[in-house]
Amino acid sequence: MNTRLLSLALVAASFSPLAAQAQQAIVPTQSEVAFTSRQMGVPVDGKFKSFSAQVAFDPAKLATSSIAFTVDTGSADISREANAELPKATWFNVAQFPKATFQSSAIKRIDATKYEVAGKLSIKGVSSDVVVPVTLAQNGATTVASGAFPIKRLTFRIGEKEWADTSMVADEVQVKFKIALTGVPKL
Repeated sequence: MNTRLLSLALVAASFSPLAAQAQQAIVPTQSEVAFTSRQMGVPVDGKFKSFSAQVAFDPAKLATSSIAFTVDTGSADISREANAELPKATWFNVAQFPKATFQSSAIKRIDATKYEVAGKLSIKGVSSDVVVPVTLAQNGATTVASGAFPIKRLTFRIGEKEWADTSMVADEVQVKFKIALTGVPKL
């Protein structure tokens, strides 16, 4: 049950930003969406095993770039005990809300490799505006988008009822991502 807290962080992981012109493809073996929550002050790490994205990103055409990111909430992986609890209604309610999504609304260049991706994160039927910092690194034909951002699990009703007590499970969950893509134009 302690791992239920980690599921909140996984939800936050569903906001992986990238953006817009020609479609890019994810390289699954080089990509990950993870999260860290705190249970009774102790960090608990988890990840999502299943996610997908529709990315159309051109650094020269940010206004028309976009990303739609989906995480299968039932793929949250923390520990055997937590994995049995996370799909339940108190946490991700996978039966009713099998997916968490992020849809970009704007992409802003900060410098040559850093961007901010604004958009709507939806988890468990609740949507909230988020801004995700993204760093891009190119190596040959592969571009890696990485970053981390916090979410508040209680905003998304993750860890309801007795688990809403933030002294047990912290409200803030750090979502971390590394998404490898092919087809991104030269930065």
